[in-house]
Amino acid sequence: MSLRSLRYYEEKELLNPTRLQSGYREYAESDVERVKIIQLYFSLGLTVKEIVDFFHCAFSEEIKHQCLPNAIEVGEKKLEEIRIQIETLRKAESHLKECISSWREILCKGVGQNDK
Repeated sequence: MSLRSLRYYEEKELLNPTRLQSGYREYAESDVERVKIIQLYFSLGLTVKEIVDFFHCAFSEEIKHQCLPNAIEVGEKKLEEIRIQIETLRKAESHLKECISSWREILCKGVGQNDK
C-alpha cells in the first residue's frame, strides 16, 4: 500500500487514522481491514463516491436509513456484474479445458504416428 493511496483514502474520508502529538498517523488493525475492503471495492469497479456511501452505511455508529436504499441498489448491481463475470469465467474455463484435452489427444496421436 503506497503512502499516496493512504493519504488519498484519508482525503476522501475513507480512513481516519489517529494523529499522534508528533503529527504522525497511527493506523489501527481496523484501518488495515478497511484498506483491504477499499481495495476490494475498487477492484469491483466501485467509484470513490460509491465506496464512501457504502462506508457511511456500513461503518457509521448509527446506520443512516437514507443511505441504505442506494447502498442496496449499488450492491445488487455489483452482485449481478460479479455473477456475469463468474459465468463468463466458467465458460472460458470449460472452453480451455476442452481445447487442452483436444490438443493433448492430438499430440499423443502424433507422437504415436512418428514412432512407426
